[in-house]
Amino acid sequence: MDKEFSLQAVPRSQRAGFFKMFVVMLGLTFFSASMLSGGTLGLGLTMQQFIWMVLLGNLILGIYTSGLAYIAAKTGLSTHLLARYSFGEKGSYLASFLLGATQVGWFGVGLAMFAVPVNKVTGIDMLPLIIVSGIVMTASAFFGMKALAILSFIAVPAITILGSISVGMAIDELGGMAELFAYQPEATMGLAAALTICVGSFASAGTLTPDFVRFAKTKKTAVITTLIAFFIGNSLMFLFGAVGAISTGFGDISEVMFVQGLIIPAIIVLGLNIWTTNDNALYASGLGFSNITKIKKSKLVIFNGIIGTIFAMWLYNNFVGWLTLLGGALPPIGAILLADYFIIRKGHYESLETMTFQAIRWPAIIAWVGGFAAAQLLPGIPPLNGIISAVIIFVGLTLVTEKVRSAEKKVEVGKGA
Repeated sequence: MDKEFSLQAVPRSQRAGFFKMFVVMLGLTFFSASMLSGGTLGLGLTMQQFIWMVLLGNLILGIYTSGLAYIAAKTGLSTHLLARYSFGEKGSYLASFLLGATQVGWFGVGLAMFAVPVNKVTGIDMLPLIIVSGIVMTASAFFGMKALAILSFIAVPAITILGSISVGMAIDELGGMAELFAYQPEATMGLAAALTICVGSFASAGTLTPDFVRFAKTKKTAVITTLIAFFIGNSLMFLFGAVGAISTGFGDISEVMFVQGLIIPAIIVLGLNIWTTNDNALYASGLGFSNITKIKKSKLVIFNGIIGTIFAMWLYNNFVGWLTLLGGALPPIGAILLADYFIIRKGHYESLETMTFQAIRWPAIIAWVGGFAAAQLLPGIPPLNGIISAVIIFVGLTLVTEKVRSAEKKVEVGKGA
């Protein structure tokens, strides 16, 4: 039996309670790259501006992801199976490929993010570091949600403690809280740019929320754990990065902790952090490619882990820009899922077993193209541009299509009479 339910709804008997889901979602939001983003904001905003931008950014992310969480908990379906309803059976392959390929790419980048500082401090060769860490992370991802919960249970408190110690040292170095709030950046950042970083740093991974919260026992558990995880987890990651950057002048959290003399515990804790992120990435990519190939997720996790490990350094050196571009393609997918469920289907999906899917729902494909283009080309906040544009196009095209079909049926009935 496929215990991860790659191609079916998670049965009620296999659903998890509040605490387990909370730990898993915190593990998802405790993301090292968010600390790097926080460092960037810390060097470009006052502390008051930073707090408002992070709260607003996480409110936007929380609303977006908790909407997806609600659908996942009600249906028990992953992002990729939900995409069959809005994109069609074959159309969902586009969403699954984009989501899966992006996560395999970030898995490789994560391996290198761990190996580079370890190599710098210890002198151990990069190749064995990447191979061993790749094997370990792939092995744990193979065991699915149980392994994710255990790993998150260890990693989340460890990261919280180390980050808090780093923040405490940074505030002492600055001369206290009053000095922290009196900080004025040398080069100011625009608030729109800051909000773009806050939302954009996690909008793509947030689209995969259903892959994890489909295991929640209730819709309430799914929504609340998702909202709290973003407001606590993501906000803390940004705060750890920002305060350290203000104190040391370095936006990279590993550089901050090196200056603070915390590099050895940082390697261990940040390693755990990257481990949870990479396991989530492999887990989600396995579900995506399972939707396309119909092969069990566990087997695809191994294959994806091998690919990510082999290309880790190449991905780290050459692919981050491309992955970021792909990241702009993911929020419109989530937006279309939300619009289809809440606006078009009025909050109800027929069960997966009895549903007859269209091969391709063209309004969704066209809306995704439009949303992706809006994210890249329109001024403002790219992920929001993509989400809003995709919803407008999808709903508009779907309603027009349904009216045309209804008119054609009336004509056929009239001819028959």
